[in-house]
Order: sequence, then structure tokens, then C-alpha cells
Amino acid sequence: MDKQSFAPIYEALVEFRRNRVVPFDVPGHKRGRGNPELVKLLGKQCVELDVNSMKPLDNLCHPISVIKEAEDLAADAFGAAHAFLMVGGTTSAVQTMVLTASKKGEKIILPRNVHRSVINALVINGATPIYVNPDVDNRLGIALGMKISQVEKAIEENPDAVAILVNNPSYYGICSNLKRIVELAHEHNMLVLVDEAHGTHFYFGDDMPLSAMAAGADMSCVSMHKSGGSLTQSSILLTNSSVGPGYVRQVINLTQTTSASYLLLASLDISRRNLALRGHEAFREVLDMAEYARTEINNIGDYYAYGPELINGDSIYDFDKTKLTVFTLDVGLAGIEVYDLLRDEYDIQMELGDIGNTLAYISIGDRMREIERLVSALYDIRRRFKRSRSGLFDHEYINPSVVMSPQEAFYAPKEEMIPIRETNGRICTEFVMSYPPGIPILAPGERITQEIIDYILYAKEKGCSMTGPEDPKIERLNVIKEATIY
Repeated sequence: MDKQSFAPIYEALVEFRRNRVVPFDVPGHKRGRGNPELVKLLGKQCVELDVNSMKPLDNLCHPISVIKEAEDLAADAFGAAHAFLMVGGTTSAVQTMVLTASKKGEKIILPRNVHRSVINALVINGATPIYVNPDVDNRLGIALGMKISQVEKAIEENPDAVAILVNNPSYYGICSNLKRIVELAHEHNMLVLVDEAHGTHFYFGDDMPLSAMAAGADMSCVSMHKSGGSLTQSSILLTNSSVGPGYVRQVINLTQTTSASYLLLASLDISRRNLALRGHEAFREVLDMAEYARTEINNIGDYYAYGPELINGDSIYDFDKTKLTVFTLDVGLAGIEVYDLLRDEYDIQMELGDIGNTLAYISIGDRMREIERLVSALYDIRRRFKRSRSGLFDHEYINPSVVMSPQEAFYAPKEEMIPIRETNGRICTEFVMSYPPGIPILAPGERITQEIIDYILYAKEKGCSMTGPEDPKIERLNVIKEATIY
């Protein structure tokens, strides 16, 4: 029997439930008896499996039995030397990579269009980011991948950098030349860390961009709950033999909970098994649905569902064809406006709506009938709401001006709650971003410009979900006291 047929955590939970163990441990709901409303919401079997670590079920902080077996199976399935089950989302996995690879004062090369979790880790450990500002597609307004020439320049100017971090793919499906970046980094004794939050399927599908482990990267994190089918908040951190697993576990335990959810762990275990056994077939269907949707949407007119035709061999080295991102400005609507119309008028929930695009996340749970419904809704939106695109912003990403490290700025003396219109030229001490995708418009230590102010106000006006600052209304920002900058 294929060893990937086993799911040790799931099997241990089934055995545990069969034994009807009397609980004098936590959680306090005691298999749901203390909270009948929770049982009604989630179901008896689910609540009965919400248990605490114990000998038969192992412990995520120091796994030696069923969790260790599940992690070994995950490493084998993903082609990694080691795998770590994560219950704090890929945010926790990304931060573990950064905290493992770098420390205070050390340099790490990365694209600026990273998820906020990367910059959060720099706030924590004090490493210095060396940003590679990506090119921007002027029509679509989205950031692209890192050019090899940009990476070479960053390495040449910062030979003491300890690591390079790469998105593979970006939220919009853009991939850099990962294999060449790995070669360059390793030639200069730098680790390669890869944020593959949106690339789980690269490991199991055919005709997919190269995965981080196949490219020889040192560490990678995959959001199994995104395209892999596990429960929200569950993720896997992968490492190659160049990184010591014992130290990685120590770093994980600095921030990850000591009360890991067995519902999340079991979902990772079952989802890994499902992908290992049936992933190739499942993702072939996903690709077929995405390609069909792209063709049908582009036949409507004015919309542009973009795909591998964008590939240029460098800043767009490859493209994730499962990503269905639709450029909407030629319909006269911002992406967030189409996102809202789909939800409010057609009961269709998209993954993302930004200034110029809306993104449908197609994965193993989708069916062709839902694809048809989305295509029909977009056709109807164009018929009902099409207008001139004059006055619409035409770019999604603005390259920032970095003045201080994230940690320096976050903890520096600050002037609090300055009206956003009065902050032009000041240095921000906090984050501002649309979520999703969670890529900061502003991060601590970056200079606020009028272009950025205008963008934030426009995004708010259009209805983008803005997060980050201390002021929940995003009307005021905290900035560095002028005397602090030197």
C-alpha cells in the first residue's frame, strides 16, 4: 500500500473517539456537553474531536509519534527534507522563515510587494530589508516578479545579505525565475525563502510553474487551506536539508500556540493524503475550469481575464493558470465595484477586488456550474453597469520610498493621529493596506507621498477593505517625530 494512503493524526483521533475517554482536561466544553449551542452549530463529531494534546495524540511543540509521522509524510509528498504542520496560518510560517534566516542588523533581499507577515517579522527581529522594487504592468496596474538583473544588482550591492525571499506565485499568479534566483543566492551563500501561500497546487498539478522545493529553495511555506483544501488557518512549512530542523522547531515555538487545534492538524493530514493520491487529477480539472472561464470572460468584451500570454521570460517568468483574475477598468468599473456587485446582486463571493481587478480563486472544490454562473453574472454586469472609465485610477501598486527599517520606525517616538491629508512627506510608523491581498500600501519606515495619500483615499471611496493603522477609519496616521530622523 502507498504510504501516502495513511493519515496518522486522523486515524489516532478516530481511535481516541472510539475509546470514549473521560475528559478531565481542557477544552472546558468537555466534548461539547458544556456548550450545546456550539454543538448545534458545528456538529457533535466535530466538537468531540476538539481535544488537547495527550500521549496518544502527540504534541505539536515536540512531536514524537503521530504528528511526527504526519510531518514526515508531508515532507515526502512535497519533496522536502522536513515539513512542519502550522496552525497559525501561513502568516506564522512566513514569520518563522524570516526569523530562522535572519537576525537584528542582518540584511534580507525581498520584493516590496510581499505580504505584511514578512514585514511584521522584520519589526520583530530587527533585520534590514533590501527591497527589490518590482516592475509594474502599466495596463493592469499590478506588480510583477523580480527581474534577474534586479536580483543580481541587489546581491552585488549587498554581498553580506543572508537571504532572499521570493513570492511564488504572487496573488495575481505572477512567478519569477525561481530556479535562477536560487542559483544566484547559493553562489553567494544566501538562503532562499519562498512564500508559496498561493502555490500549494504547484506540487501536485501538471503543467504548473516550478515549486520552491523542486527549484532547490531552502525554506517554503504553503497555504494548504487556500488551494489544498484544508481548514482555514492551517499551513505547512517546508525545508530542505540546508536548514537545521531542530532550530526551525525552536523558532516556531517562539510564537506558535502550545494548544494546537486537532481539527486543523487532522485537516492538514487528510488534505495532504488527498492531494498525494488524487491531486494530479483534481488540479487538471481546476486548470480546465480556469482556462474555460478565461476564454468565456474574454469573449464577453471589455473584461480582460489574463493568463500565460503575459509571460516575458523575466519579470513574468511563468504564470499560474489556475488564477482567474479579471481586469475590469474597460467596463468603467473598479475591480472592487465588480466585486461588490457580484456579492450584492448575484450572491457570488470573489476572493479579491482591488482598484482594477477582481479575482476568482478556483480550486478543487469548484464545479463547472459555478463557473458558468460567474461568467453569466459578469456578462450581465457589463450589460447593466458599463460606463466610461474616465476618472478611474489605473494602477494598483506604488513603489515606496524607504527611510528607516520597519523595527526602527515601529518603535520610534511618534506624532499620533495626524489627519491623513496632512502627512505628505512624513515617515509612517504603521501599516496601511487593502485586505486582501494584504500587501502594504505603506509600511513602517516609508515616506508618505501625495500619490499614496490619493491612492488610499480613492481606495476607501471605492469601498476597498482597508486595514492596518491604529485609526480604524483610516482618516489619521501615526508618523515619526521629525527630530527622530537622522
